[in-house]
Amino acid sequence: MSLHGTIRQPDPVAGARILGLGSSQPDRIVTNDELAQRVETNDEWIRSRVGIAERRFAGESDTVVSMGADAGSKALADAGLSPTDLDAVVVATCTMPNPIPNAAAQLADRIGVNGIGAMDVNTACAGFCYGTGLAADMIRCGTARHVLVVGSEKLSDWLDMDDRSTCIIFADGAGAAVLGPAESAEEVGVGPVAWGAAGDLVSTIGIDEKNYLRQEGQAVFRWATTKIAPIAMEALEKAGLSPADIDVLVPHQANLRIVEAIAKKLKQQGARDDLVIADDIVHSGNTSSASIPMAIDHMRGAGRVRSGDVALIVGFGAGLSYGGQVVVLP
Repeated sequence: MSLHGTIRQPDPVAGARILGLGSSQPDRIVTNDELAQRVETNDEWIRSRVGIAERRFAGESDTVVSMGADAGSKALADAGLSPTDLDAVVVATCTMPNPIPNAAAQLADRIGVNGIGAMDVNTACAGFCYGTGLAADMIRCGTARHVLVVGSEKLSDWLDMDDRSTCIIFADGAGAAVLGPAESAEEVGVGPVAWGAAGDLVSTIGIDEKNYLRQEGQAVFRWATTKIAPIAMEALEKAGLSPADIDVLVPHQANLRIVEAIAKKLKQQGARDDLVIADDIVHSGNTSSASIPMAIDHMRGAGRVRSGDVALIVGFGAGLSYGGQVVVLP
């Protein structure tokens, strides 16, 4: 079999970069003391175990799509682009109430654009890293020029509020980034993704027969504290960098003790003492795929990071998918 003629291939670019960021959280703040009225716990116990002081729970009118659209619109405005500049939308989520229709198509329509590529990615807490990896490759190969990547979760829909092991941890929110082309190698701002999955551990976390999220907390904790630092190092190696080159560390905000363990191991490998470490979990809780972009946006708003900072992002969690990459902040 032979081809008659030549298949045209779009011209590739040097790589991708992040052009804008945005985030969105529901209004309702849920404190540890409020949860203690429902389950046997207290503020000190929650802070010492997971590092959370408060989290946000969505209202009835807040959805995965609505929160994601709000964050996505802010990211577009931050990038100086309009919805019609987009070629694709990637939504990372594991909490859509129904698998069909997908969140991405609904989100694109909600922000004012149709007729573009729209897909959901469900790798739970690693979703944003997977989404940016896919978007960067689309841009590099010429499939798309501008891609909106959104992590949005409404975990409160899946929580048993009488289960202390989950109701104190998880929360709701969305974060987003707009990726665009880097016309030269010097402008590349999204490194290669290092990713994988531990399918042999899927029994440690999942949805039960009552549609409640359950997890074996200690098993997940042990896995995360041993597996994620090597993935972070692999992402650095793929980007041709060392721990000393990183200005900001943004792990998925799963548990403050896990975040601190990852930071400690990176410092043992040569990360600088002035490394900025994301701790958004203290006031936002664990928002799965939304946690990394939301944390970066919050740190930027607080003046903790600057444009041009080199950030190492690492996602891990339910599924048990994981991924990491280096990005340059817009």
